[in-house]
Amino acid sequence: MSQLETQPRIELVPGTLLRRYKRFLADVQLDDGREVVAHCPNTGSMRAVNVPGCRVWLSPSTNPARKLAWTWELIELPDGQGGIDWVSVHTGRANALVAAALRAGRVAPLADFARLTPEVKVEGARLDFRLDLASGDACYVEVKQVTLKERDGHGYFPDAVSERGRRHLDALAALAAAGQRSVLLFCVAHTGIQDVAPAAHLDPAYAARLREVATQGVEVLAYGCELRQAEGRPLGMRLARRLAVDLERRLAPAAD
Repeated sequence: MSQLETQPRIELVPGTLLRRYKRFLADVQLDDGREVVAHCPNTGSMRAVNVPGCRVWLSPSTNPARKLAWTWELIELPDGQGGIDWVSVHTGRANALVAAALRAGRVAPLADFARLTPEVKVEGARLDFRLDLASGDACYVEVKQVTLKERDGHGYFPDAVSERGRRHLDALAALAAAGQRSVLLFCVAHTGIQDVAPAAHLDPAYAARLREVATQGVEVLAYGCELRQAEGRPLGMRLARRLAVDLERRLAPAAD
């Protein structure tokens, strides 16, 4: 059986991506020859991961109330060295992966907490988690999924202009200024990414604000996913490895 770490057991079904369109739709040819329309649970640009012709994995649904019976979960991308990078395109999985890693103690800087509360309202935003620490203090965590691996081999966020992302940075900075611990945690759902930087070439305002809030007490962490597989089939994904964050790196202009 194939599953993401925190999801019910589901058998993922393989196919080939034909196209993604209207943001939420993807045409996929399954290995058995059927062509289906799958829900694409990713509102971003999907820069560098929307690659027609690549192998993808879908989760099926038997819910008769759903308009689409399939959801696009994973894509396999060539790593440029003859291997494969696995990428989770389902942005809704990131928080569950992070919550599972937090509860398992795999995020060492945030391991000492007594209670985890999801979806917490703060001034100006809603953040993903509040951790009540054993010390009695609180820590606020905002999660961002990273899937963009650029031509230089490094990971970047965001993959398009993100005003919402800047609002989250403002909220984290306000909490830090008030003496609360606040953390931006990059959930890197691309097995070929080893480090993360702000995407100044795509959203210079976000990159500048991230560098600014990092000097104002906001902690910036990145953790990468690993995917268990057997005979080429995905068996599960979990957040498992801490990655470097380089707030100063910029993507070099493409060579002519």
